[in-house]
Amino acid sequence: MPHADLQIDWLRAFVAVVDAGSLTAAAPLVHRSQSALSMQLKKLEDAVGGEVLARGPRHLALTPTGTELLRHARALLAAHQDALTALHGPEVSGRVSLGVPDDYAGPYLTPVLRSFASRHAGVEITLVCEQSTALIPKVGRGELDLAVVSRDRPQRGELLFREPLAWVGAPPHDTWRRDPLPVAVYEAGSRARQAALAALAAHRRRHRIVYNSSSLAGHIAAVESGLAVAVLTRCSVPPGLQILDARQRLPPLAPVEVAVIRSKASLRSAPAEAMHAQIVRTLKRSA
Repeated sequence: MPHADLQIDWLRAFVAVVDAGSLTAAAPLVHRSQSALSMQLKKLEDAVGGEVLARGPRHLALTPTGTELLRHARALLAAHQDALTALHGPEVSGRVSLGVPDDYAGPYLTPVLRSFASRHAGVEITLVCEQSTALIPKVGRGELDLAVVSRDRPQRGELLFREPLAWVGAPPHDTWRRDPLPVAVYEAGSRARQAALAALAAHRRRHRIVYNSSSLAGHIAAVESGLAVAVLTRCSVPPGLQILDARQRLPPLAPVEVAVIRSKASLRSAPAEAMHAQIVRTLKRSA
């Protein structure tokens, strides 16, 4: 006698096919291929011990078992949605625009988006990857709803964590031995740039800027080629580069403060509010 549990995905597939009238029409409604949808229906029928849909040449019809199951399926799906709403708030749909620098995108944004997508599948996300110096004014002008940035001043946004900065060089080149020290820097206004140049000046290490870019990939290329040493956020240092310190006559660096900021318009946006909550929940916990 069948005893398998009735999984929510199977019931959702079943109801979608009934409502849409065919597997072809139902597949995009549940974000599944037609073959995957057919497989879910087969598993459901194995669980209940009989066919739930009679497949005719032109249409699908409910079997007696399917007719009985449909009433329970709708009730179970409604109860499931009620539980999600009670735990996570009402279902959110719409659009949200989010900015993040390249170096934070991989290590920090990935878990945020993974959790957000599982909770709010109906929200369309527009992601903009630029440096904090570009993202902050875009949020101020309302061109972006939110951004995760390196703070340019205290109290900017909501503090998430402090990210260490690191001097990096390429071991085959020993670039750090040169005098003056060749340095790659970010764009004017960058916290990493300010920290690097201030630290070198404070420790009276002779240096010259040989490379200037807002691109993380460009900085890594400059270091790997032996053109310069650079300051990167610790989370973005690739395995092939060496972290430098006092042993290479490089001064210590204070960490940058990473915060989430939002536009005024985003305060009235349910998707932006949900994204802001997810960022804070995920990144403050992992900091």
